[in-house]
This record gives sequence, C-alpha cells and structure tokens, in this order.
Amino acid sequence: MNYVFAPHPVSSLPVAGNALHFPVRRIFCVGRNYAEHAREMGAADQAEGREPPFFFTKPGDALVGGEGEVAVSYPPFTDNLHHEVELVVALGEGGQNVAVEAARTLIYGYAVGLDLTRRDIQARAKAKGHPWDMGKGFDQSAVAGPITPAAACGHPAQGRIWLEVNGQLRQQGDLADMMWKVPDIIANLSTLVRLEAGDLIYTGTPAGVGPLVRGDVLAAGVAGVGSLHARIV
Repeated sequence: MNYVFAPHPVSSLPVAGNALHFPVRRIFCVGRNYAEHAREMGAADQAEGREPPFFFTKPGDALVGGEGEVAVSYPPFTDNLHHEVELVVALGEGGQNVAVEAARTLIYGYAVGLDLTRRDIQARAKAKGHPWDMGKGFDQSAVAGPITPAAACGHPAQGRIWLEVNGQLRQQGDLADMMWKVPDIIANLSTLVRLEAGDLIYTGTPAGVGPLVRGDVLAAGVAGVGSLHARIV
C-alpha cells in the first residue's frame, strides 16, 4: 500500500525480563475509582457509590515510558500539572461484551503508570461543561514503566500502590480499595467499545494527587508489578 507520507511509528512499552516490546493501540482511563480520590475531587456521589466510575481516553501516541528514568516534558498552557499514579492493565486479547469471569483471560500483563493532568485546563472545561481532552490527552500525558507479564506476576487484586516526588511520599493506597476491580473494568468497558490486543487501561488513582514542576523526580510502584522512575523536564 502506498501512503501520502510514512505512517507514524507505533507506540510501545518494553516487556520486563526479555527483549519484546508491547505495541500500544488505545489508552483508556478510569476516573475516580478510589473513594478517597473521589472525595478530594469533590465527587461525593462517586465516593459513596451512588455513581459508578467513568471512562475517558488518551491518544495512543500520548504514551511515554520504558525502563530507567523516563524524561517527561512539562506541557505548555498550564501552571498546574498534576500526578496520578495508577495500575496499568495491558490487554493481549480483545473482545466485546466480555463476561466478568472471562475478563482476566484478555490480560497480557501489568505496569506502573502516571496519568498526568493539566488540572487548570480540566477545571475550566468542567466549569463550562466542555470535554476534558486538552486537560487529559496532551502529549506525554500517559507515562508507564515496563510491562510485567501476568504469567510472572499473576493478577494483583491487593497490594501497595505509591508515588514519591523528590523523595517525599505523595500518594499511597491499596489496589483492594479500587471501587471497580480490574475484571469489572474490562467487562464494563467492553460493553461500550470493542477491546483489542494492545489496549492499555489506566485503572484509577488513590488520594494525594498534587502539582509537579520542572526538575521534579518521581518514583512510583505497585506491589508485585514493578516500579516507575521519571523526571519532569
């Protein structure tokens, strides 16, 4: 097939422990999946379970990551860039209307991720009832470490998730605190769109989100999955 110009390269993440790379198709994110984070964002109905978590997306090429320290560019048009540490699910198979009981069969592995947010842009969009795209889906807004295959780490349903900025603990929680568990997330999302191999799902963040500035050094981890190191430049 002849193209007008060369197709853009496929975004990917390294697989821990071997030379393989995981090609990324789409990035889905779960909003307010930890009750304490919902409360800190002023979403009492979600924190108390009267409304379910919700989904938003980031472009596949918003991804930046890999092994070692990841350099993340401070985005333009914001004075309030926020960190949100998350467990990332990497799908190795797809499906639609997937049963909760079958959801784990789609999972290739897991990674530690950061959902970066231009909070000031997001807040203005919320106030006007506008889409969040430019607050959530900007360049390098999805950060992730290497993917650990489920064959090596299992399917973590509990365990510490944490983030430090310049050596100071900012976020800490437990995967068990997620309101929607990973199989429920996959099953629910698959009723809205057909999932495919290569999709990443960011599963929500615990409380403690806060601002970042250039020069900040971040360290994050999920028990049993791995770690992530990044610097804001």
